[in-house]
Amino acid sequence: MSDLSVAAGVQSVGTPTLWAVTLAGVLTLLVLDFLVTRRPHEVSLREALGWSAFYIALPLLFGAWIWFEFGSGRGLDFLAGYLVEKSLSVDNLFVFMLLLAAFAVPSVLAQRVLLFGITGALVLRGVFIALGHAALQTLDFAFLIFALILLFTAAKLLRDAITGHEQTVDISTMRSVRLLRRVMPVVNEYHGTKMTVRVAGRRALTPLALVVVAVLATDVVFAIDSVPAVFGITEDPYLVFATNAFALLGLRALYFVLHAALSRLVHLSYGLAVILAFIGVKLGLHWAHGIWAGVPEIPTVASLLVIVGVLTVVTITSLRATRNMVPGAKEVVTERQ
Repeated sequence: MSDLSVAAGVQSVGTPTLWAVTLAGVLTLLVLDFLVTRRPHEVSLREALGWSAFYIALPLLFGAWIWFEFGSGRGLDFLAGYLVEKSLSVDNLFVFMLLLAAFAVPSVLAQRVLLFGITGALVLRGVFIALGHAALQTLDFAFLIFALILLFTAAKLLRDAITGHEQTVDISTMRSVRLLRRVMPVVNEYHGTKMTVRVAGRRALTPLALVVVAVLATDVVFAIDSVPAVFGITEDPYLVFATNAFALLGLRALYFVLHAALSRLVHLSYGLAVILAFIGVKLGLHWAHGIWAGVPEIPTVASLLVIVGVLTVVTITSLRATRNMVPGAKEVVTERQ
């Protein structure tokens, strides 16, 4: 077994060598994805299924290695964290879908936009993980703060789901888009994968640049509740990063597999609200346990069973509720901001 480094009172499996190998692997996969999307093309279902299978098999194999190398406890931590991050990343796809539609992104450029969003999300998650880990090291009440963030997000998700609040994207009111329009002129047409073009001797932005910035802006919102959620499963910063990386890397292909089915997951927000509230309570109990030893804690096995159970239930109920949905019907996406 590899040597364990101690951080914030928690033994981390992330040795310098393992961190280096993992970061190199993530960068390699990102470069591969950029090479695949270098020439714009429409993604076939067969291509999307192939890449999705690859990006599902990869974390499962990695989780099995964690299990045998560092024990079943760490293996369960990784699996539970991965499931939480994957379910939240599917929710990301709802917003990405709205942005692609709002900016009228050509289908051949959709995967390039998604890839920029995924890359930005990975960078932001890395920053938030570092900040979260530092907070856990220095602030005794950091777990309580994380718990409150998750409970607030869960309450908002549940409120929007109950009221049937429908999310819309108004490009003209987006601060990131308005700021870019003030700084540089914007042409109306897409020019392949180019972010800028020269028009009448002046450099101008293309709509692709606007949609990429809009997607990156939404990444910040998702990172705020995503990182505390996985810290509720494990305090190991390496496993937190690994679960985020594996959950995000397969989003590009998963988008094209689930695009038609996303509108049928009408109960997903209820499930995410339950999961985030559960993890918020788990974090709160963990914080209280550090003060009063008699306060019980929720084990990872129980967390994993709750997560799997909730996702299974909302998927079944969603499919039953939309079994008579007319193809091409208006898609309703619950707001999550």
